[in-house]
Amino acid sequence: MKLPIRCPSCEDKLQVANLHCSNCGTTVSGAYELPVFMQLDAEEQGFVLEFLLSSGSIKDMASKLGKSYPTVRNRLDDLILKIKAFQDEK
Repeated sequence: MKLPIRCPSCEDKLQVANLHCSNCGTTVSGAYELPVFMQLDAEEQGFVLEFLLSSGSIKDMASKLGKSYPTVRNRLDDLILKIKAFQDEK
């Protein structure tokens, strides 16, 4: 299931408001920012995870994805810009 990160009404960033323990029933309420990684879509999260598992090697990523080095580099640059934009929103 995809975690929503934007309000369906106004497109503003959503915050976590409640955390619930299914074991004891405790609920913690507040306004918590989603971590940057969770604000990425599933495909972007997969790319970041594979990049980390490749020890940050763009060459290895290109080989795994069957893409050229410049294509993977561009995708990584796009993700970097997106993450910086998330940080600027704070």
